[in-house]
Amino acid sequence: MVSWDVQYPQHRGARWRRAQIVELATTSGLASVEELAGEFDVTASTIRRDLAQLTADGKLARTYGGAIALATHLESSLRQRVGDAYQAKRGIARWAARQVAPGETVLLDAGSTVGALAHELRAAAPPLTVVTTGLTALQALADVDEVRVECLGGTLRHVSQGFVGPLAEASLERLTFDRAFLGADGVTADRGINEADLDQTRLKELMARRADSVYVLAHADKLGRKPFHAWTRLEPGWTLVTDVAAEPGALEPFQAVGVRTVVVDEEGVEREEGQRAAD
Repeated sequence: MVSWDVQYPQHRGARWRRAQIVELATTSGLASVEELAGEFDVTASTIRRDLAQLTADGKLARTYGGAIALATHLESSLRQRVGDAYQAKRGIARWAARQVAPGETVLLDAGSTVGALAHELRAAAPPLTVVTTGLTALQALADVDEVRVECLGGTLRHVSQGFVGPLAEASLERLTFDRAFLGADGVTADRGINEADLDQTRLKELMARRADSVYVLAHADKLGRKPFHAWTRLEPGWTLVTDVAAEPGALEPFQAVGVRTVVVDEEGVEREEGQRAAD
């Protein structure tokens, strides 16, 4: 049994209890439903509802087998992340937009870097069909007549401004794509794309299956990062696109498992390893 050495008053309501669960997440790391139920003197069903809501809000991550992994890193909202590594994201987006040919059908994930790609596609390759799970992409392309926009729909994760769930997954069964562009909270060569929520990683897996070419857009700070416990495996033949701040050693594990790596500058120009070393 996890012991936190703090006496919590009982019958304080769901909002208070959920806030306390998130607070405990930063120090304790792992607890079962039963342990949390005992700690707060509520039923296991109540705790499961709490955890489901906190997971939907992007504040916790679930693991398999009934254990609950309490995230030691809280998921930042999309609004908070838009300004992070702005120049790097813009360069990645510019390079990605150049890969899209007129007349193609492309799939855009949710996220700030993929949202930047949507903005670049406004003038990059019309006519074009864009299918997306992200509100940022929808907003970026809503007034572009030459781009046909389709939304997968589903359940909105407010923290990431993206749709997930069975409705989004069912929509994918009716579509195929020339290219899919995926975002990531972190990415490693051995485990793959890291996200806060299993619904996100499940959807990314299905998105990749429906596309001829798959690109993972992740600036250098995300390489090797694994703040959460939900994963989508990287597959040989996929392309990882990052920025010039990435160390060559950080890219070698991806290349070893058959993932193509592309490094771009702030203008979206691909840079060779020797060029980066000389800069």
